[in-house]
Amino acid sequence: MWSRRRGSLMPAGCGLEELRRRRREREAVLRKARREQQLISKRLLRDDAPGEAEEGCVAMILGEAEELCLYTLGNLIVESEAVRRQLLPQGIVPALAACIQSPHLTVLEALGYALSQLLQAKEAPEKIIPSVLASTLPQHMLRLLQPGPKLNLGVAMEFAWCLHYITCSQVNNDLLITHGALSTLGLLLLDLAGAVQRTEDAGLELLACPVLRCLSNLLTEAAVEAVGGQMQLRDERVVAALFILLEFFLWKQPSLLPEGLWLLNNLTANSPSFCTSLLSLDLIQPLLQLLPVSNVVSILVLTVLCNIAEKGPAYCQHLWPGPLLPSLLDTLAFSDTEVVGQSLELLQLLFLYQPEAAQAFLQQSGLQALERHEETQLQDRVHALQQIALHG
Repeated sequence: MWSRRRGSLMPAGCGLEELRRRRREREAVLRKARREQQLISKRLLRDDAPGEAEEGCVAMILGEAEELCLYTLGNLIVESEAVRRQLLPQGIVPALAACIQSPHLTVLEALGYALSQLLQAKEAPEKIIPSVLASTLPQHMLRLLQPGPKLNLGVAMEFAWCLHYITCSQVNNDLLITHGALSTLGLLLLDLAGAVQRTEDAGLELLACPVLRCLSNLLTEAAVEAVGGQMQLRDERVVAALFILLEFFLWKQPSLLPEGLWLLNNLTANSPSFCTSLLSLDLIQPLLQLLPVSNVVSILVLTVLCNIAEKGPAYCQHLWPGPLLPSLLDTLAFSDTEVVGQSLELLQLLFLYQPEAAQAFLQQSGLQALERHEETQLQDRVHALQQIALHG
């Protein structure tokens, strides 16, 4: 029988290589524009005040010298294991911890890029991430992810990916939780939902993806309950924000739908309050509308519905009646055994807690829908469901 559990997302998730490629292209454009803007600024300073201009130019040149060293370092980290072996003994982590306190956005974005490359190294969980977690870097990363007028998309995107690689390692996610990672990322999620309603900026999904993954992974940790982490996410506001992002992904970037649904699964797995939020906000219908998108999306949607149904009769009563039964009958026509298996699990929970659902299932030719799976690997579960439907 299928078991519901909160799942972790690993770095090689849906569309990651494509996101990286787009991110690098976007960085190249931003760097070019940034260099041009710096040249204009330096010319204006020279014209206006020679003394101040000289001081300003020095600061900008130093900042750019740092924009360039960090990007070069990041590229060397990717290409050479020998370079990475030398970095820790030479104090790379304290150096990065010092750089992250720079006021220059160009430096911070380049630092985020270099650090993200370091955290992706195969030896990172054993040799690099423990040192990073023991430094002041996590607190500063979370500071730079705080929503507000000072939030910079490029900087936030780089450090959100850094946090993603750290949480995937599961070296010490409890530490991030105690530093307030859930609260910070939850607020950032709300901010992103507001942003996608105001603009069609194609870069927003590149920040939303690592934020969703970080939250999903952090919610698998035992420390979440210990610090009241789920309550920090403010139930209904987070669920509403998540559905705004799901709608945005559906039209702009469907490949990212599983990211949002993984988070929704992890939110609802052991939390009646989040399940209640889904019901009270009338979000079951929008959730069901995602079923035809893909098999992966269908499985995750059905998983979330199972999380709700297993909470008991009161929750099943809110799921039933409505569009759920026609949708489940449609999924029973799928050829994918995982999709059908999740549908069978949901039907079994409904029959258990809402007996009239079984009668409606029989009246709408449910037995005929089950017959096509009698000779498959699901046959035992199909026969069990048939007996429940017929005899209770």
